[in-house]
Amino acid sequence: MAETVTPTVDDTPPPASTRRERRGWYIYDWANSAFQTTVITVFLGPFLTTVAELAAGCELGADSCDGSVYPLGIKIAAGSYYPYLISLSVFLTVFVLPVIGAIADRSAHKKRLLGGAAFTGAGATIAMAFVTGDRYLLGGALFLVANISFGAAIVVYNSFLPQLGGPDERDGISSRGWALGYLGGGLLLALNLVAITLLDDGDNPQRTLDLARWSIVSAGVWWALFTLVPLRWLRERPSVAALASGGNVLTDGFRQLARTMREVKAYPLTLYFLLAFLVYNDGIQTVITLASQYGTEELRLEQSTLIITILLVQFLAFGGALSLGALAKRIGAWKTVLLSLVLWTGVIIAAFRLPAEAPLPFMVLGAAIGLVLGGSQALSRSLFSQLIPAGKEGEYYGFYEISDKGTSWLGPLAFGLVFQLTSSYRVGLVSLLIFFVVGFLLLAAVPIRRAIVAAGNTPPRVL
Repeated sequence: MAETVTPTVDDTPPPASTRRERRGWYIYDWANSAFQTTVITVFLGPFLTTVAELAAGCELGADSCDGSVYPLGIKIAAGSYYPYLISLSVFLTVFVLPVIGAIADRSAHKKRLLGGAAFTGAGATIAMAFVTGDRYLLGGALFLVANISFGAAIVVYNSFLPQLGGPDERDGISSRGWALGYLGGGLLLALNLVAITLLDDGDNPQRTLDLARWSIVSAGVWWALFTLVPLRWLRERPSVAALASGGNVLTDGFRQLARTMREVKAYPLTLYFLLAFLVYNDGIQTVITLASQYGTEELRLEQSTLIITILLVQFLAFGGALSLGALAKRIGAWKTVLLSLVLWTGVIIAAFRLPAEAPLPFMVLGAAIGLVLGGSQALSRSLFSQLIPAGKEGEYYGFYEISDKGTSWLGPLAFGLVFQLTSSYRVGLVSLLIFFVVGFLLLAAVPIRRAIVAAGNTPPRVL
């Protein structure tokens, strides 16, 4: 028997979701976090940097490299290639993700959009198996496809959140999704750590590079495999606008996006929150994305140390996400996120002072990051869901996602420019402080209850 689809309407709360449906939503976090953890956080930065260095004429395994590569004839320091790629991917997502969100809001088949984006990204990640030798351009192109597809899938995925629970439930739902994602990402990373421990040969840098490449490929396989579960368990909950749409979803999506761009000035407080999020999350994502590069290039740490640290972050972030979610029930998500930004500022200062070739202090700092990371991201996501006008979840999460899940651009751009000018990763790290300080000030200035009411929503009991 075909599943009955109950459309949501703008002036009523979303229909109750089932436990199975929520679990399906959580499992997509489990699926895609493998890309965030294994690819973005650990392996891809050092891997593509090494491939770029080979293309620049440096020897494999050399302690330092001052060479440059010339994509499209532009001279780029090999060490800046990966940060610049991240910035380029975000520049492209500025055009892609809001459109994907608008299409999702007009589509009666959001699960198909989710699956299409996820499988495209997973396929590009698996294709990293062909990035051998000095093929840095192929690696960069595949990364752009994978990272943009990753963001597109997250836009559609996040748009399900307002339909899964009321205002007082979303902090908990979002936190549980993030927590399970950290477990999934940590588990695959642990399996890769075992493989590297058993197979790596410290005297053979080529084998180390090959193991990094196959670890990246494993994340694509994991992502594709576990995406099958939410595609099975999630229910389609099309809006009235989606059901009434009789035209082409793509062209309707562009028209809807154009209308939203004209009407968005009616929600200035939502935009102000989004500005604050874009600033402070840019700092968070830059730390996550470039941590492994900082550890290998500046602190001269072994890759096994980096993986163990990231594992520590992952599993502590599981508890951190749930703990900050519980704290949000007591003091509210807004105050909890502000507290997390104070802690992030301390993390940057501590990272700047870390000694080189000292694994233990790096691991301790990783533990601190784990405790604050998950909660700050999960609560930002659920807090933003309160500020979205009903029926436009996909579009607004498209804007939100531009700076989420490793697609920040100002932070990596600043980091890359400072390194190119100073050849110091430590100085580049200091430049990130401004993102947390300015982000805190902007978020603190948002009258959050008034912003929720202005968007036409009911505030939770505690903010």
